[in-house]
Amino acid sequence: MLFQIVQVTVSLAAILLVAWLVARLGLGADVRLNGEDQARELARASLCGFEPADVALDRAGIGALLRGADGRVMLLRRHGAQFAARILDSHAFARLDRNFLTIGTGEPTFGKVTLDLGDQAQVWAASLRRVKG
Repeated sequence: MLFQIVQVTVSLAAILLVAWLVARLGLGADVRLNGEDQARELARASLCGFEPADVALDRAGIGALLRGADGRVMLLRRHGAQFAARILDSHAFARLDRNFLTIGTGEPTFGKVTLDLGDQAQVWAASLRRVKG
């Protein structure tokens, strides 16, 4: 009986320790874009030489579309606890539904993301038709 009490106590202490470590390290945090400046910084860090000229942020901060000074369009999306970016080379994986624009790259590991761009969704959907692929 005493062994079972000690075992349960040690197990509970180990669980609490792991939970504390996870919280302390910030693992599993809900990462969001804080604004256009952060989106521009992440885009520049993702692709050397990419200079964002225009930014459309998702209202929830889970992603963004950025048009470079050279006309290329970058999709920035949350991928786990980080952000990942891809240059869009086709509009084939884009679908507009009112204020929501669902965009993919055709790359299975990158997946698709639905961005709530508000009134900008239609403008960006139209501009994606000019993306050469």
